[in-house]
Amino acid sequence: MLQIGSTICFLLIDSPSSKMKGFTYNKVKNNKKNMWKRDDMMCTCMTFKTKDHYFGRNLDLEYQFNEKVVITPRNYPFSLKSGKNFQSKYAFIGAATVIDHYPLYAEATNEKGLSIASLQFPENAYYNGIEKEKINITPYEFIPWALGNFSSIEELGKELISLNITNIPFKEGIPVSPLHFIVSDDKYCIVVEPMKGGVQIYFNNIGILTNNPPFSFHLTNINNYLNLTPDLTKNRFSTKINLDTYSLGMGAIGLPGDNSSASRFIRSAFNRLNSVCESDEESSISQFFHILDSVTVIRGTTMTKDKKWNITTYSCCMNTTKGIYYYKTYHNSQITSVRMNEENKNKDSLTIYDLEEHQQIRYMN
Repeated sequence: MLQIGSTICFLLIDSPSSKMKGFTYNKVKNNKKNMWKRDDMMCTCMTFKTKDHYFGRNLDLEYQFNEKVVITPRNYPFSLKSGKNFQSKYAFIGAATVIDHYPLYAEATNEKGLSIASLQFPENAYYNGIEKEKINITPYEFIPWALGNFSSIEELGKELISLNITNIPFKEGIPVSPLHFIVSDDKYCIVVEPMKGGVQIYFNNIGILTNNPPFSFHLTNINNYLNLTPDLTKNRFSTKINLDTYSLGMGAIGLPGDNSSASRFIRSAFNRLNSVCESDEESSISQFFHILDSVTVIRGTTMTKDKKWNITTYSCCMNTTKGIYYYKTYHNSQITSVRMNEENKNKDSLTIYDLEEHQQIRYMN
């Protein structure tokens, strides 16, 4: 069994009854030292399941990174910074910026339904140099490497044991970003956090990831809200005075409403876990975006240390069962979709779609 301090440390939180093949688990050991890092970049990612499985996120930044919807086909060549190469076994779709024909993905799902999103994890993220006899992957290579080669978390887990996330920049002027990752398929969800004590991996039955502090904090912090309920409430204050409800929703008084990562984690988790949704596609994607809307960042409400306004630049929802990417942007609230069809999967080049940024309005008269 791998211990804390080794290159990989697997941690099991509320494990499913049947453990995933290829994983070894430790009990959680929270290390509070250096947890409280400044977090000027924000995102919220979640999983969701009705008849199909869904995965998506809010991308919260004070700038845009020339993101586009990008489909990587099967057999697309990737050269790793470790000197090794591979060709993608599976096609995948997501949001990326493309530099020198290389897609730098923020999130994506492959044709088998395995999905990954990277979220900012400043100062807590820790990367190493190249280590022999390890699978050496940079943070920006992790998504194409995993989605291009594996069909499920069970498959990926067998290789994560040997994973070493390295600190090699993409190119001069483009340094590595401090990231952690949420990985999901239709059975499981895990969080991957490269930290100084090793790559920490958690089972995530909440289906949410935000930013700092580390995931172990969020799993503890959610216990502070165990009394919240979507139901009508009763007087539990005292039997000595008569108290009554004056509004619906009072069972969730105390649900945090600010834009901090800890609060967004709790608010999105409460809304996701209490969501009631029909199983058809339109209802599912509508509900998914409603949950993301509950943690969207509005311009003028959250300022960065550089005196810029952080906003939700785009929100996306991927039907991972069917390979459909839905999105809307800060300036265009209409939902747009891109399908990963067989022609895209079998091309010899990337398929790239610009985002529809102009507000679309349907005028009735």
